[in-house]
Amino acid sequence: MTGHGPERSLAELIEGNARFAEGKSLHPRQDARRRAEVLEKGQYPFAAIVACSDSRVSPEIVFDQGLGDLFVVRTAGNLVDDLGIASLEYAAAHLGVPLIVVMGHSRCGAVTSAVEGGEAPGSLSAIHAALAPSVEKAKHRPGDVVDAAARENVKSLVAALGRREGVLKGLVDRGALSVVGAFYDIERGSVEFIG
Repeated sequence: MTGHGPERSLAELIEGNARFAEGKSLHPRQDARRRAEVLEKGQYPFAAIVACSDSRVSPEIVFDQGLGDLFVVRTAGNLVDDLGIASLEYAAAHLGVPLIVVMGHSRCGAVTSAVEGGEAPGSLSAIHAALAPSVEKAKHRPGDVVDAAARENVKSLVAALGRREGVLKGLVDRGALSVVGAFYDIERGSVEFIG
């Protein structure tokens, strides 16, 4: 197990992001020694991150962490289906991860596409459909509708994961797992944790 509780895990993410945003990343635990360690002893990540597939949003870099530190699930729009949820359940139940962070970001292409609407080719329509409730809420909020929709999507996913019956809810109810939201500003490099 990680030896971390949710609060310590969150503090490590905040500290790592501060280093990254200030251009002072340490790039910890990214050497041959660490590769050998996680191979021999296994992985014990201290947080799971649900993030967008956007190439500008890499949780290991954004939070200045190393090999074996984060368990990451990435899809366009940081959406999770049953397989994504199963991955999070594995992280929490089998790897002992005490914290799940759902992280949206500014200028999200998937959210932009859903806001613009229109016909989405192929399976992209599934992304639009999943984001539609958040886009609708965002239309009634002040400011940039894309960023507002991305934030709404994070809040919706945090709530859904925290109340989903089964593994995650059981761990949340026992206090062994926390699920929080975050919003990454790709221009500033900073992550804001949101409720």
